[in-house]
Amino acid sequence: MKTIYYGATSLNGFIADQNNSLEWLFQFDGGSGAPDFESFIRDIGAIAMGSTTYMWLYDHLLKKDKPEPWPYQMPSWVFTTRNLPLFPGADVRFVKGDVKPVYYEMKEIAAGKNIWIMGGGELAAKFYDQGFLNEVVLNIAPVTLSSGAPLFPRTMNPPMKLKAVLDRNPFVELHYEVPAPGL
Repeated sequence: MKTIYYGATSLNGFIADQNNSLEWLFQFDGGSGAPDFESFIRDIGAIAMGSTTYMWLYDHLLKKDKPEPWPYQMPSWVFTTRNLPLFPGADVRFVKGDVKPVYYEMKEIAAGKNIWIMGGGELAAKFYDQGFLNEVVLNIAPVTLSSGAPLFPRTMNPPMKLKAVLDRNPFVELHYEVPAPGL
């Protein structure tokens, strides 16, 4: 069981644009070398995300001419300090405060499967601070953004250890092992 910060980033390190949107990512058609999300999600037993990521999903999936269902079968924990609408039919749990007690609940429910830190560099950093973040998997898109949400909004030391570099044309997928903080 691992806790993995998995996602896509622009070449210059933004996970969302200045409007907190992921629309920039949809210009890539998922060609033959695209990230293998299906293999990744098969091993996930719980998801953690911040409120901005959740609300983007909520708006993106429900506020269309033809609304789409919640795409995840496993439970999702949304870290938030505000009241948010519940996505119909989704196993979503709103939490606030320290990640530590939530992590242990997620770990128990994941039952040996991995925990996915879905979005938000600050949330990933909070899991890192507690020594819970084990791996970072980044799909780097060949595009730059002028501003937006940074991949990591602050310094995290010691350095991560590169485990793999995969050609996922047009992406490059990087796998990093994350050492415990302060080691």
